[in-house]
Amino acid sequence: MTVDKELEKLSRLTPPAAMPEARARALAAAMQAFDTAGNNTLAPQGNAKGWRQSSIINWIWSSAMNKKFLAGSALATLLVIPAAGYLAIELTRNGLPIVDQTEIAGNLSKSEASKQPAATAGQPVTVAPQIPAGNDSLAEQSVAVAQALQDKEAPALAKPDASQTSEFDADAALTNKPEGSAAALGAAKRAAPAAPGIAPQRQLAEPMAAIAPSPAPPAEGRVQIQLDPNRERFANAAANPIKSVATDPVSTFSADVDSASYSFVRRSLTGGAMPDPQSVRVEEMINYFPYDWPGPDNADQPFKATVTVMPTPWNHDTELMHVAIKGYDIAPATTPHANLVFLIDVSGSMDEPDKLPLLKSAFRLLVNRLKADDTVSIVTYAGNAGTVLSPTRVAEKSKILSAIDRLEPGGSTGGAEGIEAAYDLAKQGFVKDGVNRVMLATDGDFNVGPSSDEDLKRIIEERRKDGIFLTVLGFGRGNLNDSLMQTLAQNGNGSAAYIDTLAEAQKTLVEEAGSTLFPIASDVKFQVEFNPERIAEYRLIGYETRALKREDFNNDRVDAGDIGSGHSVTAIYEITPKGSPAVMNDDLRYGAADKAPAQAADTAHQGELAFVKMRYKRPGEDKSALITTPVNDSNAVATIDAAPQDVRFSVAVAAFGQKLSRISALDSYSYQAIADLAAASRGTDTFGYRSDFLSLVRLADGLSQR
Repeated sequence: MTVDKELEKLSRLTPPAAMPEARARALAAAMQAFDTAGNNTLAPQGNAKGWRQSSIINWIWSSAMNKKFLAGSALATLLVIPAAGYLAIELTRNGLPIVDQTEIAGNLSKSEASKQPAATAGQPVTVAPQIPAGNDSLAEQSVAVAQALQDKEAPALAKPDASQTSEFDADAALTNKPEGSAAALGAAKRAAPAAPGIAPQRQLAEPMAAIAPSPAPPAEGRVQIQLDPNRERFANAAANPIKSVATDPVSTFSADVDSASYSFVRRSLTGGAMPDPQSVRVEEMINYFPYDWPGPDNADQPFKATVTVMPTPWNHDTELMHVAIKGYDIAPATTPHANLVFLIDVSGSMDEPDKLPLLKSAFRLLVNRLKADDTVSIVTYAGNAGTVLSPTRVAEKSKILSAIDRLEPGGSTGGAEGIEAAYDLAKQGFVKDGVNRVMLATDGDFNVGPSSDEDLKRIIEERRKDGIFLTVLGFGRGNLNDSLMQTLAQNGNGSAAYIDTLAEAQKTLVEEAGSTLFPIASDVKFQVEFNPERIAEYRLIGYETRALKREDFNNDRVDAGDIGSGHSVTAIYEITPKGSPAVMNDDLRYGAADKAPAQAADTAHQGELAFVKMRYKRPGEDKSALITTPVNDSNAVATIDAAPQDVRFSVAVAAFGQKLSRISALDSYSYQAIADLAAASRGTDTFGYRSDFLSLVRLADGLSQR
């Protein structure tokens, strides 16, 4: 009883206030006891990483359920739970390491963080978001964790530099293309329905690329990967060598009207990088520009050749032989009816502003250019091929444009099946004595089904026998298979272009629609024979991928290039006169085997420098016709300034292309000299193409001096 009274008495007393020092000692003792009890050890056996996939969700959720937290920071709860939960789900789904809750609770100091072991080769990089010191409340710590996770995801929202190590971007890891999507982590591909590209549904992306091993955890708490090498592919063709006229007097090649290389070079330079030398085809750069070469008077002779011989600007001991061919221009009122099939790549990689959206705008321009009686069909491919629009007269333009507008990207790229379907549709709507053409628009490889260059080449070769031509239009960067584009175009009696801007689409599909769509001759071949008494050596500038054997010239079964209405073709040779100090090859000790016949021929053609021959077939014909042009001293001018204006400008373009290709003959010829030559010969520049060229030369000059 006495004890009870004493306790009751004590209960009525006011307890003394706790001393701060005592509180600190008590807290320290409690923490020490906690550590001694083993509650701050490593993760349980079987989980060497020290965390569980669900750990961050449990931690944030249990924190949010704390009554003090809910009562004291309701707004923080509303912000943290959805944000952190969403980020955790996204990271889990994409196979990224989740933050260890023990690291969060411990709030490692800089000294402790420096003691963490470095990542070893073959192991994924584990990243712990750094939480700022001083977050005393649980709510503040939760917000800090969510912010740290958001910071880790943020790099994926910016466009990385594909040439360098970049913060993690799922689509970039899969396609080597920077993505600007807000869902860059785990960006979903789109699955194609029966007709790919029409309102496709989302599907999971391909397996995530592995995170590159790093010698140490990345800075700023961000996951990094090493992007794969760029997947763009170009034909690996060595530059044409200098040839001796004594042993190899004849040069033979196919006509070329493609323009893809110039557009790609422009895209590279305006993007701040020198182009891959393999991407530069000098003949395509020269033939990109419209020239006012003299043309034939009527369609009976569809071509006219103009030859100019002048001193070489980059080598005073050699000369240039400039051959310009102009095709007959069909009047717009007489253009034949067109049966066009748009074969459109709607794979997931086309989901970029400069790909499918630009493609759709380009085809809208073309449809507005066609006549009411022309027909348009649309086939899409992405894993499988489907017909979006059966042959439809352009008189129903709204129906065609609506079908184009509904196209959306999704799926993988199964181009071979699409090509088969497009040719079948073109054959179904075939127009006799008209233009029957498949227009393939893509950003790169055909990675589903028969996809080797040889397989696709065989398909195209078989189908061109039906009288259906092929145009190949390339879009975008990072996945461009330029080599395949060239193979398909060259073997499909067609041409290849690269569309990098809407202005380029306007040029290719509207302003030059006649030369692009309406052929006036097929299998066009050139052959030049040089007179050994006047010329010691020669070098053909460009046309490396268009070379033919000497005997192919007269063989009508050998496929060659096609030329459209009003189109021009330009070829330039660098020639070395006999006796020039620039001759590279020694004279033969025993002379050429055919020396006697050559001497007999020289008496009849003593003043000639060379003899130019051209073979071509009229549309629908199997037998070729021949046009010849002798080249003599009357074709020569004394100085480069005396050459026609268009000739000088095309020579400047040829010099620029060779310098970008790293041809040693141009090593001592500066970009400034090229710019001066082009500026002096710019002339009338209706569409600004030549002014743009001057800008590219200046860009290359600046980039080359880095």
